Amino acid sequence: MGRCVRSDQVSLLAGQPYHLAFVAQEQLLMSTATPHQQDLKDKSDSEHKRSRVPHAAKLYHNLVPAYQAFWPAVAGKNIRAEVGALQLAKDTKVLEVGVGTGLSLASYPTHIRLTGIDLSESMLAEAQTLIDRKGWDHISVQPMNAEELEFEDDQFDVVTSFHTVSVVSNPAKMMRELVRVCRPGGQILIINHFRSDNPIIARVVDSAGNVTKRLGWRTDLELEEVLRELPIRIDQRYKPNPFSFFTIMKATAKPDRV
Repeated sequence: MGRCVRSDQVSLLAGQPYHLAFVAQEQLLMSTATPHQQDLKDKSDSEHKRSRVPHAAKLYHNLVPAYQAFWPAVAGKNIRAEVGALQLAKDTKVLEVGVGTGLSLASYPTHIRLTGIDLSESMLAEAQTLIDRKGWDHISVQPMNAEELEFEDDQFDVVTSFHTVSVVSNPAKMMRELVRVCRPGGQILIINHFRSDNPIIARVVDSAGNVTKRLGWRTDLELEEVLRELPIRIDQRYKPNPFSFFTIMKATAKPDRV
């Protein structure tokens, strides 16, 4: 007999970014497995437990094609619009944290110097292939942990991150690193899901936590939580439309040192 997913389980997937929803769906299907399938799952449990960061998980490696096919339609418009609005000057040094397969790279002008980092080497391989094919000599990518950036303080003029802070193991630590490597007066651009200020919406989305926490992705992450006590000034915080699950945050790093 085929497996089925209960309607209450399916509802947990609604509104999640596609590259995470696919993984969540796989997890839900495994929870309804037959005894033989459950045995296969148990054998792989230790492997999954060793990988608490989603980008390091085997599922994320296997989902690269689906990620590339669907994610641009979900996030691409916002990223293109917000990167364009930065009006980056010539030779601006930009760092993108969580660059993945490079789906955002075409949004940047070619007169800047862009560095992209990600924990997933398989995704970075796709990004490098794209860079080579396009002849983008202004872009470099490298594997790196977002919570332990291997850069000097104040090294970048602009730091961006799209849909990454809620999937790292320590979001506050990642944000400290973004601020640390951004120069005083530099710009920080974040697009991500954060917990809604509307208590009804927040409770509904939080109900997905039992699924997403198994992936290392938080539905209850609050922006204030990750920015607490950081030397940062929030210049803008808004949603691209009233029905969006995503929040756009633009900020200035270390304004007191300008």
